[in-house]
Amino acid sequence: MAVKPKGFRKAAKKVLKAVGGDVTIRKVTGSAYNTTTGTVGETTADTTVKGFVEGVIARQVDDLVKATDKRLTIAASDLDYTPTVSDRVVISSKVYQIIRVETTEQGNTAISYELILRL
Repeated sequence: MAVKPKGFRKAAKKVLKAVGGDVTIRKVTGSAYNTTTGTVGETTADTTVKGFVEGVIARQVDDLVKATDKRLTIAASDLDYTPTVSDRVVISSKVYQIIRVETTEQGNTAISYELILRL
């Protein structure tokens, strides 16, 4: 009997809705240099989802991930895109940079995303 990814996606969303808090995924879709002001502006789009935030575990610490970073788990079905390191996450008015994105898949379908975050 084949396991259907759609069921896993629903389960992940249901669990995170029950135990997660509100977080905002800020998708950065582009940037442009303003020759008048000499600054780079960017275009963003915010999506509020439920997520579970915790500290990184010791085995995740390496040259890229620091012990002070946070780990956020969100349901893939809450987004219509895959987050990237160019995007940001807003939690309690604090804006975090995404350091790494790890995708949990079943049958080539994304179930959840684990984002490593840094202030």
